[in-house]
Order: sequence, then C-alpha cells, then structure tokens
Amino acid sequence: MALRRRTKGSPLTGRERGVLEAVVRTYVETAEPAGSRTLARRYNFGVSAATIRNTMADLEDEGYLSHPHTSAGRVPTDMAYRFFVDKVVKPESLTEVEKSLIERELTAGDSTLERILQSATRALGILVNELGVGSVPRLDAACLEKIDLIRVSSSKVLMIVTVRSGMVRTVYVDLPGDVPADVLNGLQRVLNERLAGLTFAEIRRSFGERLRDAVEDPAARDILNIFVESSDEFFGPGTASQDQVVLGQTSAIAGQPEFANNERLRDLIALTEQKELLARVLGKRVAGGGPYVTIGGEHAPELAGFTLVTSGYRLGGLRGVVGVIGPTRMPYEKVIAIVDYTSSLVTSMLEP
Repeated sequence: MALRRRTKGSPLTGRERGVLEAVVRTYVETAEPAGSRTLARRYNFGVSAATIRNTMADLEDEGYLSHPHTSAGRVPTDMAYRFFVDKVVKPESLTEVEKSLIERELTAGDSTLERILQSATRALGILVNELGVGSVPRLDAACLEKIDLIRVSSSKVLMIVTVRSGMVRTVYVDLPGDVPADVLNGLQRVLNERLAGLTFAEIRRSFGERLRDAVEDPAARDILNIFVESSDEFFGPGTASQDQVVLGQTSAIAGQPEFANNERLRDLIALTEQKELLARVLGKRVAGGGPYVTIGGEHAPELAGFTLVTSGYRLGGLRGVVGVIGPTRMPYEKVIAIVDYTSSLVTSMLEP
C-alpha cells in the first residue's frame, strides 16, 4: 500500500516538527547536511530511517528543507529557521562565566556610550563567534546639558558635549594658533549660555544665529566662526542621517564554515563596509525592543545570507540596539539569550 502524502500547506504534524527541529539542531552543530540515518542515530524517534527520510521529503516539498546536490542529507531553509525561532526556541540561561565576561568587558574603561557599545560588540563576538553590531542613537531630540572646552595642545581643543540623558560626545577642534586661556573660557561660557537646554536639532538649525554678535574680540570671533562652520559635525547627525553603527571584530565570524568560501567571505567584508545600509536596518528595530530576530530572505539582498539578532537598550529618552550578524546557521537559543542579557546590561550601565 502506498504511503499517503501530507496535504501541502497543512500544519506540521508532531513527527514533522520533531524531524525539522532535529535537522536544524544537527546542521547548526555540525555544519553538515543531515541525513535520515544520522537523525535516527542521534534522536529517539521510534521509527525507521526510511520513515524519517519520507518525512524529510515532505518537509522539503513544503519549503522547510533543501537538498544540496552533492549530499544525501538536507539543510534547513530560512523558512525552517523562522519556524524554529518562533515555535521551538527557548533562550538558554547564561552561565556565570558568560555573564562575568560580558560584565567585565562593559565595565572596563570609561562609561561613554560609544565605548560601552564597542565593548559590547566585542564581547558578543567572543561569546557567540558572530559579528557584534550596535547603534548609537540619533541625537536630534537630545537636549544639550553643557559644553566643556579642554586644551590638549597649543592649537587643539577637546570639545566635550554632555547630553541631559548622560551621554557624552567628544570632538577634537583644530584652532588657528595658540589661543589664550581667558579667550577659551569666554567661548565656553558663551556656548553654554546660548545653547544649553536646546535639542541638537534646534542647535543645528540656529547655531549661527544664536551666536551672532556673541563676542566682540576679533580673535575670539574668528575661533567662534570655526564652531559655527562645524556645527553639523559637533551636533550631528542631521535629520537625514542614520544612527551611527558600531561593529565588532570581523575575525570573530570569519572562522565560521560558511565563510571558508572566498566569495562568501568577500560578501561579509562588503557588508561591514555598508554602514548606511546597516544603520537603516538597525534604525528600524529600535522601536521594537527585543529580542528581535530576522533571517535570510527577510532582509535586503545584501543581508539575504545572514541572520540578525538584536535587542534594544535605553539612554534616557534615546533608544538604540545591540546584537549580532551571523550566518543563518546559528545557535539561536544561546545567541538570543546573550544578546538580550547584553542589551539589558548596557541599559543598566547608562541609566544607573
């Protein structure tokens, strides 16, 4: 008697769910296509390898599995990973070693947002062998608290911009020759009197107007013009710009089997150079909080071969995300747990 095939498009049976989960887990662990005999040995399905093979054929017909030409086994498709993440995944509990590593990385050094995100992306790369990513929020709505000007050489000043939420930005400013300390102090006072309490968007729109006739001394006026001309740099990014992107070390992910192929490795390197694309993608995830997982073809073509896992962090009224980019063959339970823990730790460090 011929076996009755499943109706295409109908919900997965218990056996199909079990076989699909087994294929995903086997492929994630081994990076090799999973065959029916392998699954029969590794998992106690209580049926023959032939029955598992038939079930895998049904799953392939449904689009959950694909069949590489050079192998008798099958690999999960984006659709399979989506099912796995939505229906199967239960984030793992982090070990104390993993927590300690993340905390140690994030608490080393100063507490500026950029530095914390750089440490977070590095820690994520170390723990999950993926490419850590993070976004620094746009500051259009952020309110300026104060500006400090600190001389670092005879013709260079460090401008420290403090935002009301606690975020700090630093910019080096080149000046025309040696500037007396009293002139520098006067400029700092003027900048704070005219700009403190305004949003970055307001400052950019009216920087020159607000500082017009602010000083009488010609030398001080020349220096002030430097600040006026560079206001977009100091108080950007502008409304047309995207969030700033922070990336971890590519070496963390380059060792994955998927990138043994030179073409795939080139795709990865090219992706890291497309900061505007990554900024747009990350910017769309800010409002969603997290954890947020998108897979393969759910992305723009440049990201079609990757999975992106992010979780949101807060800095006062500002929002950003931290997470990882990796191949779709990813240990989702571990990655989701680590990304979520890291984002919560970033928030706790920024909002003590």
